[in-house]
Amino acid sequence: MLERAQFEALLLAAKSGDSHALGRLVQEYEPELRLIARKRLGKELRPFLDSVDLIQSVHRSFLIGLKDDRFDISTQEKLLALAATIVQRKVAKQWRRLQRQKHFDHENERSVADLLLSIQSEEIDSTSQAQLRETIERVLNELDPVERTLIEMRLLGSSTAQVAHHLQIDSDVLRVRLSRLRKRLRERGILNDWL
Repeated sequence: MLERAQFEALLLAAKSGDSHALGRLVQEYEPELRLIARKRLGKELRPFLDSVDLIQSVHRSFLIGLKDDRFDISTQEKLLALAATIVQRKVAKQWRRLQRQKHFDHENERSVADLLLSIQSEEIDSTSQAQLRETIERVLNELDPVERTLIEMRLLGSSTAQVAHHLQIDSDVLRVRLSRLRKRLRERGILNDWL
């Protein structure tokens, strides 16, 4: 890990277009980012998305944002957190795209509980999986019809705007509901990255 002054100097040089400094920044966060990417991909996405391609895509997004000065990356921790967030969003987007394609192909009709179980990024034993399924089903039974449709459509790849249009609800109102739903899922130990 670089000292703070070294990191700041490297960041400043990278922002000004110094390719050596940029390469050094990438070297600093890439090993940790590879671990995050592998974990986020999980068994469901590994056949469809290569972690190396994912990392390169993150680098590209990072470079564009760095040039446009869109990011607050004043520390190495913030740089890694930003890179991890970009990975999370890219994986979630790819997963939604895959689910949308499966839905359109009608090749695999799965329940919402099955979808939520399939996106677990860590391998879990059968007992833990059964407990998680029970928790998921209990939470799903507590949802009102709008929340249930929201979660189903988001898991099948629809955007929040598409769900709002389908439900004939203002998209800003639906975003608030989605935020609250994510919080409830997080509190119950169910993934929310994909919604």
